[in-house]
Amino acid sequence: MGTLVTLDLPAGSPVADLPWVITIGSLGEDDWEPIVCGPYERAHALALAQAVVADEDLMAVVEPLLPRPDAEAIRDEIELARAAEEAPAGTGPDDDDFETRRVRPGRAPTEAEVREGWARIAARLAG
Repeated sequence: MGTLVTLDLPAGSPVADLPWVITIGSLGEDDWEPIVCGPYERAHALALAQAVVADEDLMAVVEPLLPRPDAEAIRDEIELARAAEEAPAGTGPDDDDFETRRVRPGRAPTEAEVREGWARIAARLAG
């Protein structure tokens, strides 16, 4: 049985509307480079990841892409990540802040549904 890791978003989170990617790697002794697939809408990414890892010794990480329009915006994001890493002990998340849930794979989206999702993502990014 595989493992799926993702953010637990509060209802109405604007992060849910971002494009999402799936990174899939081995949980077993196989040693291969993880693959990254996407972008997808969040629901499609979760359903696809669940379908792929359900009966395999794989780990899927489903996370949002953070589109940034220029180098300065990317640098700002790097600084935020560095600041979070350097935060004093006890001020950031630790292992107790994460919850593991078992998920049952549902129906994976069809190719047509994924392509429709890509069109919606492209429209949001271009708009």
